[in-house]
Amino acid sequence: MKTPTAPTTPADPVRDYLAAVEREASALPADRRQELLADLAEHIDVTRAERPDVATGEILAGLGDPRTIAATALAEAGSGGAGAAVAGGADVSVRRGRVHPLVPLLMLSVPYLFTTLLPDVPGLALCSGLIRIAGGVLLCTSVHWTPVRKIVGVVLSVVAPAVAGIVWRETTVAPAGDTPALVANLVVLAVVAGTSAWLWRSRRG
Repeated sequence: MKTPTAPTTPADPVRDYLAAVEREASALPADRRQELLADLAEHIDVTRAERPDVATGEILAGLGDPRTIAATALAEAGSGGAGAAVAGGADVSVRRGRVHPLVPLLMLSVPYLFTTLLPDVPGLALCSGLIRIAGGVLLCTSVHWTPVRKIVGVVLSVVAPAVAGIVWRETTVAPAGDTPALVANLVVLAVVAGTSAWLWRSRRG
């Protein structure tokens, strides 16, 4: 007589991944460990919703090895910081309140539009520069992009336009007249807008 076998539970890679992180992070205080697991689960859910074409395995691989995530979270806890766990080049927030990815992109691109359309407004260039710097800081601290994409984004949307503006104003390379200046501003605006669009498409969710 054949002995009946117990029904098997379908494999759930997300559940297994979170269980592995929980095991590796067992030395964390219970509240921080649960916060870490909750944010990992939230990150996975958001990525699934925003990028349904990405396989679950690829999302988990992007988060990194559970042992590395747990080790980084333990190091952050030991230094007294809530911080972020960094694994395999992917930043995983261990606290809530992440900035929406659209915020830094708008801060990087919209000010150029105003300075292009209203070049003679007093103080506008200074305000625009401060907003762009803040946008660059938010981009660099965001969980939505890899370090390489952050560097490329800051270089193309902040550093390169600033250098080009200084060269244009302080040297004799730039042709005189309002029309060349307008064309140059439109080119910079196109570069910044294109960079923001690329960052938006390549975000991790």
